[in-house]
Amino acid sequence: MRVLLIEDDAALREVMLRSLSDAGHRVDVAARIDEARHWWRVQTYDSVLLDLNLPVTQGKPDSGNGLSLLREARARGDRTPVMVLTARSRLDERIAGLDAGADDYMGKPFDLAEVEARLRALVRRAQGTDDQVSLGALLLDRKARRFFLHQQPWDLPAREFEVLWELMTPPGRVVSKRVLSDKLSEVDEALGDNALEAFISRLRKKLLGSGASIRTLRGMGYVLEECAA
Repeated sequence: MRVLLIEDDAALREVMLRSLSDAGHRVDVAARIDEARHWWRVQTYDSVLLDLNLPVTQGKPDSGNGLSLLREARARGDRTPVMVLTARSRLDERIAGLDAGADDYMGKPFDLAEVEARLRALVRRAQGTDDQVSLGALLLDRKARRFFLHQQPWDLPAREFEVLWELMTPPGRVVSKRVLSDKLSEVDEALGDNALEAFISRLRKKLLGSGASIRTLRGMGYVLEECAA
């Protein structure tokens, strides 16, 4: 899962970044409104963790806050699942956050395990997927972040794991090269088509005999579908 973490508290941001990264998620961070606005516009995310109390952009006292940032995203049609994490947890503030387009709302302090569980639930609902999904002899357990092949744990290199994860979310969904590249690229280094095709090629070979295969749809992207084992 690719997550945008918007949090101005440096200590909390570092703890959350480490926790989410250790859980296998790819995380981009923003501490200010201008940073958050930039990344949310240029990068595709599976979910956003949003603090409402954010410092304004230097020299721009009217640059907004977390709530206005959320309203902007929804106004331009962005439906990325958003969980608000904030010390502003009075009933009227929670209502304002949900009315602005938040999908979930947690007051500080919070438990990191609960944050991750709620994130998984938000993404499941948004993508129409379950914690476990299978195709042929291939099974993905999202909660455990493990693939199983022929009922045995199947370990993959990190990038191949992420490609297959996207293609299994859910199986049968056409995933464009651009979406895969956006999800797998580092902030300062884009994943090129040649590298992506190399990951796809390696996965195709490893999936032989599994009853699942990756098909290329010219001009559209890739789709994971069932085939003869």
